[in-house]
Amino acid sequence: MNKKKIFNDPVYGFITIKSDLIFDIIQHPIFQRLRRIKQLGLTELIYPGAHHTRFHHAIGAMHLMTRALDTLKSKNIEIDEQEYEQAQIAVLLHDLGHGPFSHALEFSLLKGIQHESLSYLLMKKLNKDFGGQLDLALKIFQNTYHKHFLHQLVSSQLDVDRLDYLKRDSFFTGVSEGNIGLERILSMLNVVEGNIVIEEKGLYSIENFLNARRLMYWQVYLHKTSVSAEKMLINLILRAKDLALSGQEIFGTKSLLTFLYNEKTLDDFQDNDELITLFGELDDHDIWGAVKVWQHSDDRILRELSQSLLKRELFKIKLNNEPLSKQGIEDLRNEIADKFNIQRSEARYFYAYGEVTNKAYIPENSSIDILTKKGKLINIADAADLPNIKAISKIVKKYYLCYPKNVSLPNNN
Repeated sequence: MNKKKIFNDPVYGFITIKSDLIFDIIQHPIFQRLRRIKQLGLTELIYPGAHHTRFHHAIGAMHLMTRALDTLKSKNIEIDEQEYEQAQIAVLLHDLGHGPFSHALEFSLLKGIQHESLSYLLMKKLNKDFGGQLDLALKIFQNTYHKHFLHQLVSSQLDVDRLDYLKRDSFFTGVSEGNIGLERILSMLNVVEGNIVIEEKGLYSIENFLNARRLMYWQVYLHKTSVSAEKMLINLILRAKDLALSGQEIFGTKSLLTFLYNEKTLDDFQDNDELITLFGELDDHDIWGAVKVWQHSDDRILRELSQSLLKRELFKIKLNNEPLSKQGIEDLRNEIADKFNIQRSEARYFYAYGEVTNKAYIPENSSIDILTKKGKLINIADAADLPNIKAISKIVKKYYLCYPKNVSLPNNN
């Protein structure tokens, strides 16, 4: 079989797969599952073009990794053939652990298990399937390989993951504010003292990248209608899970029912190939298929939430600079219980509250350093003529409250 394949990507054009190992990984069912998980979850309810998948993103991130490595090699940074291929694999597989609807169900279907941990476990399973050929990719992913700049290209304040999703999400949503100077950024990459840096000529492209990220969070990732839709989906899954754990029969695929009827911890996944395989089969279609059946459920809450999602009758959402008071939440719970004629304990499925934060740049975690023409390294936040970066570095927090549109928010709350 000819394994030298070409993908025609709508964002970058032709992407060539030159590695037989990478081709075989892409063909594996665990990776093919990413075709069935949308990159932006329910954001398509706001931006109709946002139908791209984690598969698109993974291939795109691998392409940008290839270009970044080529740039570094052209500047005499030592990267051998194995490191080159394994770094591509590390970023190709970085999102394997995402469940249905990406981030939306990360802490409801599987409580307390982050997708990065599941990505690592799925990568280990693939490594076993491929006879240990992914050993170095796992080290790069975990940042245990001595060339730390390879991990930084996978995960950092300026990694190929972020570069791709900003460019791709901007393209598919039509939000032009997310467009970044990708060519300039990639060409200005360098390595100093084992870390990724940006040459001074790329300074303003990085400022634009950080500003684009901030704007994309407010306009796309934290769009208030998207937040409302996700909270409804989370409440729907929690209701299905509560019914299942109470012994009631719930419709679902084998993969979905496995996680509805059992509280799984990260320890449950360790060395459990069957459970890892079941998670590796779970995708958006499992959820939508269940929701279409649940809309006819005898359980009123499950039925109404399912119908509302399918009809796009979403919760109303309010964003404030201050959180809702405990009394305000209590009053809202009572209002919902009365309106829907349900118990107060069941009213929680019809509202959600919490906070959203916009973290465009957090220099304390891993800074973006600029390499000046004189060979000096400067944190981009300290660049004298870029006051905008200091503003972007501040975490902006807003508080949300979601509830049905036919419910009136109690006065003074």
